[in-house]
Amino acid sequence: MKIAILGAGISGVSLARMCAADGHDVHVLEKSERAGGLCKSRKVDGFTFDEAGGHIMFSKDKTVLDWMKARCGGDPGVVETVRNTRIRWHDRWVPYPFENGVGHLTKEAIVDCMDGYIEAYVQRRLGVECPANFGDWIQWRMGDGFARHFMTPYNEKIWECDLTTMSAGWVAGRVPEAPIRDVLAAAVGLDTEGYTHQSVFWFPKEGGFETMVKGCVDGGGFTLHVSTAVESVRRQGDRFFVNGDEYDLVVNTVPLPLVEPAFADLPDEVRGDIQALKPISLVNVLIGVKTDEPLPDLSWIYLPFPAQGAANRVTYYSNYAPSNAPPGHGCYMAEVTHRGDLKPTREWAMDLCRKLDAAGVLDADRIVTLDWVNSDFAYIDQNLQFADRIGRVRGWFDDSGYITFGRFGRYEYHNSDQCIARAMEVHAHVREIAASGDPAAPRFS
Repeated sequence: MKIAILGAGISGVSLARMCAADGHDVHVLEKSERAGGLCKSRKVDGFTFDEAGGHIMFSKDKTVLDWMKARCGGDPGVVETVRNTRIRWHDRWVPYPFENGVGHLTKEAIVDCMDGYIEAYVQRRLGVECPANFGDWIQWRMGDGFARHFMTPYNEKIWECDLTTMSAGWVAGRVPEAPIRDVLAAAVGLDTEGYTHQSVFWFPKEGGFETMVKGCVDGGGFTLHVSTAVESVRRQGDRFFVNGDEYDLVVNTVPLPLVEPAFADLPDEVRGDIQALKPISLVNVLIGVKTDEPLPDLSWIYLPFPAQGAANRVTYYSNYAPSNAPPGHGCYMAEVTHRGDLKPTREWAMDLCRKLDAAGVLDADRIVTLDWVNSDFAYIDQNLQFADRIGRVRGWFDDSGYITFGRFGRYEYHNSDQCIARAMEVHAHVREIAASGDPAAPRFS
């Protein structure tokens, strides 16, 4: 078949490589000057950094993990790291996740957290149902102490909204529940570990996370059209047309609000639903420092409090791969979310760094390089109307003969490994289409 794939992020190029390997004539249309999407990296003053925050190579699915590694040259091309994450809780370094690090808090805070956690646990055992909104979900799952001391301020910082206006649906199945025995043990000073499925991760030795994207494109067997905006998409019978060119199948991975104007056959009500889908944006700040010794042995840290500055997460990026910083230097990445209203300046970035210095994270006097990139589409605004709205949008695409997937192509809160897993699902479906001639879209789980 002749296949058009819209967008050259990790979803698009992964699927393109898989389909091209089956002998299909695959064309990927990308508006920007190169492939990558949210997985792009760049080099500044000898430092490498990822444009849209700190990515890692990890998957619970070995097939997906092996695919990711293979795009970087296999095990010789990646660095293996044992995850070491912390929360900067006032003047303390608390192990993450917070409930497993509760024993590192003040005694008063430990009592607050355990009192609320046990009460919430009992209420759930008594049958109190999961709330519909995220703010109440935090209380229902974690209790008042954990909410007040970490969960609420941290999430208000990320999402920049009243948490009761967010749906609780996005955390279902995404946030594992720590066994109460582990939390009790942590409270009395016994070490427990949460999120063990991410205890080890990998990262490309050279070139940042974009190396994995380049590994999909190089020798991928498909045609990549860069600097090519998607201006028109329509279906005529069993044929598809993109920018006037004819195809057997069209797969979209472009953020839906950006590509919506190009789709000629979208019903007005679905078009309205797409136009109402709002992203959370992200400014990722590169901080390069001169240092006489390696950075502390940390992977990334969380900063829940407003006094710590605008950043909610800081990645110790030169710990991911030594080549991310020149000799005698280290580098961090600080992530700041916003709702489209942040216009970074150097003064703003230096203020962010000074607050990180005051929080005990870095020495602002050692900064030698400062840069930043804004990503309009970074996180999904999971408001209370989102589930119904995106349900109607997905339903139309699933019945239309088009396929749409990807973090913002289908508005699923997926990390890169989950996007690749989805690409594998779509690839299997493309094989079914090629065998049967039936263009019915896949029904994703």
